[in-house]
Amino acid sequence: MNIKNLQLFIHLSDSLSFHQTAQSMHISPSALSRVIQRLEQELGQSLFRRDNRSVELTMAGKKLIPVASGIISSWLSLKTELNSDSSLLQGTLKIFCSVTASYSHLPAILTAFRHRYPQIEIQLLTGDSALAINKVLSNEVDVAITAKPDQLSTKLTYIELDHIPMSVIAPTIAPPTIQPLLSNEPNWQALPFIIAESGPARSRATTWFKEKKISPPIYAQISGHEAIVSMVALGCGIGIAPDVVINNSPMSDKVQRFPTELIAPLSLGLCCKQSRHQENILKALLKLF
Repeated sequence: MNIKNLQLFIHLSDSLSFHQTAQSMHISPSALSRVIQRLEQELGQSLFRRDNRSVELTMAGKKLIPVASGIISSWLSLKTELNSDSSLLQGTLKIFCSVTASYSHLPAILTAFRHRYPQIEIQLLTGDSALAINKVLSNEVDVAITAKPDQLSTKLTYIELDHIPMSVIAPTIAPPTIQPLLSNEPNWQALPFIIAESGPARSRATTWFKEKKISPPIYAQISGHEAIVSMVALGCGIGIAPDVVINNSPMSDKVQRFPTELIAPLSLGLCCKQSRHQENILKALLKLF
């Protein structure tokens, strides 16, 4: 039994997919299968029940998880202790965040980290923040800067960085199609809305609709928040977006907020898999907070 084999077992117990684990851990499915078979032979117990359609843990497999995690954690802690000189810490850190977060919050994080660990290579992937959790869980990235979901998976470690207010916005100069609906008291029920396609920002918008007891027409559902501000500025409708996105948008002077409309803020933080937060590079990053 070795550390690599235990790491493969832990990943497979998370993914329950030989194909996904083999791809993520850079091993062939047949080699992964042989590793699991060797572990089963050493323990004298089956760890997984598998057929052509599904993989699930046996009771022996479930009992092995905390033991394997403890062995891996102790091993990684020892390696970190023996290599405590930060100049020796090398490797790659893969980070995912939205375009806005890449200049609103990422610089402060990376400045401190790169100053302390200059030999770490940073790989940055940007996109829709609603995709962040899945990218962390599938090991596509090591860590993400993301809004905390309403239901946080027990498989994740989350460190809060900031609270992000949300606002309802309209075009500063509304086109004739929606101008009458904004006069005096806005006609929320009739105004076309532009909202996030999914994620915590979408759930905040849905909650606000329920509180207002309205079911307005949805003009567009956007993947990512930045385009919401742009479409509102162009007069396509009314939007609900995080203030940090509105403030940093090049179209910010072409939209106006409804200051009396209160929406619950988002919690923004660093997120990584709990089973990985003792890995050297991730542990070094998380210790900064």
